[in-house]
Amino acid sequence: MLVGGSVRDRLARVESKDYDLEVYGLEPKILRRVLETVAPVNAVGESFAVYKLAFQRAAQSAEPKADQTSNERFEIDVSIPRRESRTGQGHRGFSITGDPSMSFEEAARRRDFTINAVMCDPLTDELIDPFNGVEDFRRRNLRAVAADTFVEDSLRVLRGIQLAARFEMRVDPDTAALCRSIDLSDLPRERIWGEIEKLLMLAERPSIGLTAALELDVLAKLFPEIQSLSERQPALDRTGRALDEAVRSVASLQKPKRIAVMLSALCHQLEARETESILERLGVHSLSGFDVRAAVIRLVSEQGRPREFHERQAGDGDFRRLSLRVELDLLYRLAVACRKALDSSSACEAEGWFIEQARRLGVEHTAPAPLLLGRHLLELGFEAGPKMGEVLRRVYELQLDGKVSRLDEAIAAARSIGSPSPKNDC
Repeated sequence: MLVGGSVRDRLARVESKDYDLEVYGLEPKILRRVLETVAPVNAVGESFAVYKLAFQRAAQSAEPKADQTSNERFEIDVSIPRRESRTGQGHRGFSITGDPSMSFEEAARRRDFTINAVMCDPLTDELIDPFNGVEDFRRRNLRAVAADTFVEDSLRVLRGIQLAARFEMRVDPDTAALCRSIDLSDLPRERIWGEIEKLLMLAERPSIGLTAALELDVLAKLFPEIQSLSERQPALDRTGRALDEAVRSVASLQKPKRIAVMLSALCHQLEARETESILERLGVHSLSGFDVRAAVIRLVSEQGRPREFHERQAGDGDFRRLSLRVELDLLYRLAVACRKALDSSSACEAEGWFIEQARRLGVEHTAPAPLLLGRHLLELGFEAGPKMGEVLRRVYELQLDGKVSRLDEAIAAARSIGSPSPKNDC
């Protein structure tokens, strides 16, 4: 049986990238032998029979795009039905054992929400739906499968938030009451971030998840800084609208920068110390070499610059210096999202002017590289040390002001600022 996300994606009529198969009636050793005749097998949980099979998916087009490989690698997770029993406190306090003799209903009962408890026979396309998950999905009703097992795993509360946002569902009242009763203090920050990342990156309307987080007491328990915005309800609503606008604003960006702007939209009404506290709680640092944490702190701090620069018609030097602190393209995208959160009909004239000036100067993505380098000064006879560093700094300031635009001008400026050290001929 196909289970989990791929079946849910089928209900949503979207293409699935992950496939999970649950195999009934075969003992683990026999299952593995069968799988090894199909593809290489990687045992990731052999004690309870979980195997990964790697495949190459043929390209859909005869002429794949330049940034795509002709054969895309993908994996299928294969397992036998599992029983879970509580052995201790916390998110990981479970004992898991495989049992191929379980019935479909028994196996589905351990799932979190009814929309995730639907199975599909991949050979006949028949849906097995012991808990009416298909109807819940149609009605956009996010409902727990079983109250007694649901409360045993606190991560399910956060999973409910991101699922509600991604599939634009409302949390069933009884399920909401269950969620509010669950202690979340046992959740490690990497698991919290895993669900928040899905909320920010996979939902078209993350505001739905933010509202659910308020209703399920997740904000009060995990993010009191954002919870405080609910005391001024328009402020929390504005954060939600900024998140929804940011989704459209960052669509063309690579994942690390998308995350940075989305987190900045989430924190844009918070103080610097509150933003840093949230990033610490989520364990957000660098991703693929991009310092997400530093980018968010700077974006939140500088978010008002586009309108300020427009109002006073800031000069080129102001743009170049700002580009030293923050990526102007990301700042523009955040500013547009926040402006539209205030006024959805806003033409964002100030923000448009801001990014046009940044592009004209070529500093929308990075600050200008210094024309004058240490090696140039060494060639002129300067000695390495504080004096040389001061000359480099002052010449770069001239470059940022537009008073130096070529290397020969930078060298002339260096000579006028400080003379090279005299040669010692002794």
